[in-house]
Amino acid sequence: MKPQLLIASPISGSGKTTFTLGLLRVLRRKGLRPQPFKCGADCIDTQYHTLAADCDSVNLDAWLASDGHIQTIYNKYAEQADVCVTEGTAGLFDGYNRLQGSNAHIARLLKIPVVLVVNARTTAYSVAPILYGFKHFKNYVQVVGVVFNQVASPAHLTLLQEACADAGVECLGYLPVVDDFKLPPRHSGLVLSVRRTMNEQIDRIASLIEKYVNVDKLLNLCERIFPCQHILPYTSESEPDVRHLVGRKKLQIAIARDPAFCLLSQENIDSLAQYGQISYFSPLYGSDLPSADLVYLPGGYPELFARQLYRRKRLFSQLRDYIEGGGKLLAECGGMVLLSHSLTVRQEGTAYEMANIFPFDFTMTTRTNAGYRQAEYHGLALRGYESHYTETANPDGNLFTATPVYTMRGNSTSIPLFRYKNVFAGLVRWYWGETDMLDLWKKVPTETNSPAFPSFWQKNI
Repeated sequence: MKPQLLIASPISGSGKTTFTLGLLRVLRRKGLRPQPFKCGADCIDTQYHTLAADCDSVNLDAWLASDGHIQTIYNKYAEQADVCVTEGTAGLFDGYNRLQGSNAHIARLLKIPVVLVVNARTTAYSVAPILYGFKHFKNYVQVVGVVFNQVASPAHLTLLQEACADAGVECLGYLPVVDDFKLPPRHSGLVLSVRRTMNEQIDRIASLIEKYVNVDKLLNLCERIFPCQHILPYTSESEPDVRHLVGRKKLQIAIARDPAFCLLSQENIDSLAQYGQISYFSPLYGSDLPSADLVYLPGGYPELFARQLYRRKRLFSQLRDYIEGGGKLLAECGGMVLLSHSLTVRQEGTAYEMANIFPFDFTMTTRTNAGYRQAEYHGLALRGYESHYTETANPDGNLFTATPVYTMRGNSTSIPLFRYKNVFAGLVRWYWGETDMLDLWKKVPTETNSPAFPSFWQKNI
């Protein structure tokens, strides 16, 4: 038995992340070890969780992973924790297909209760039917209590407590209106100064929670049996098959990790770790490329550091030598941008030359491209998530296309998965928890079909 809860809201923007970060810090102050999780593919909130809890946060996404796999990784990461805290995404019942993939889906799958965070700034007693509806809409979702955010006064709180009593939902406390409180923008790298500011803000939230929320009651209401039981019939698809690793050479795996390349799934890292030794390097701060059998360039915010990255000529040369020598490399999202010809941060702005592996020019825009993605490469099924603010000048993209990429509903996207020699690159962050990343290279056709660079790019390499 241990406290386990999912923090959800009726709608986005209610204060889930604020409350989650503060609660994680309160638990640390109590001498407890919390294990944070995040519903969905968001790799930004997981970074915030890690900062607040001093423990790596893990994504739980029902589009990217099977139900059995989600249960397995939940049990694996929560094993040593005293408290399990899962932050939801969007509204409680908002999934990729009605309830599928929603916070409610995850709560049911893991058999954990829900604590609602409700923004009360523009409501009072009228919140009663909202609470009643969320408590009774699906009987498999156990709403054990509510925390109100943006409470203006004692009189306001009294009306909200009366609404809770009439709706049959426990009021666990509140957070007052704090007009000068603000977390850093989501589109920012966690450089040292940002981390320092965030730590200060998280401590501030935690102090408010200690003062206004009954944390002990919350933990008591959320105590549940651990580990969660697997769905039946149980199949081995959710368990990693390590038999194929017996006798295999231990690989040297180099992963880019710094504020410019920080959108990493913890499960992706841990899945790679079973193949060998992981080392990290920093394109932003001028690290050399480590000796490696496999290089992984994850997503991040290269556009925030374009000028600094432009100066990393030695690293760019090392990447080109590694790739021309047949080295295996996977680049996702921001990693793909690093391998491009150039990156322009604003329209009509300076085009900063990047590593020039692929002859594509990226320009930042105000339009977002986001959503779940899927692809199939020679029988290997891939699932992932795409989110970026870039457009691409792609003069000869057809020469480099490995396979088309599709939306969740099967519509073709504009940017495929590219391949040059042993390099795979694209704008999707793929999930490797259930798929062997090394299978990408097993599926490479034996015939030589990698294109040469177009002649007019050769002078830049």
